[in-house]
Amino acid sequence: MTTPLRPREPAACPAVRRAGWPALAGLALLLGACAATPEERIRADPAAFARLPPDAQAMIRQGQVGIGFDEFEVKLAVGDPTRITERVDASGTSRVWRYVRYETDDGVALYTGFYQRYYLPDPVGFPVYLDYPERRERETLRVIFQNGHVSAVERELP
Repeated sequence: MTTPLRPREPAACPAVRRAGWPALAGLALLLGACAATPEERIRADPAAFARLPPDAQAMIRQGQVGIGFDEFEVKLAVGDPTRITERVDASGTSRVWRYVRYETDDGVALYTGFYQRYYLPDPVGFPVYLDYPERRERETLRVIFQNGHVSAVERELP
């Protein structure tokens, strides 16, 4: 008696077999959140973008942050921050989102943005941008929030 032939399941890479398909789906969502342009970030959640006022939509499409924006609107416009800090002064407590660019001494960008916090290590175990001996950090944008909304924006001038 012969056994009927069954279609063979596609082979998954070892990482997917270990982590499973839910992890792969989570990675896809993470990559969608790390979109590089405002248009890519808008495509990730078009319904939420459509609910925003037209003036906010126009600013977000241009990659600009406006006074009064909430965190969602800032993320649509310029992406996730490189760092988040807290500032306390006489006016109260503020949350500060910092956007940093790593560059060579000549000003050539090595890495810019949120994704530099996540990396595939090289053989030594360091992110590639840390291996560059002459790298420097330059903060290009600072967004200050009070009570959940943008109260100030500081941007590096060209």
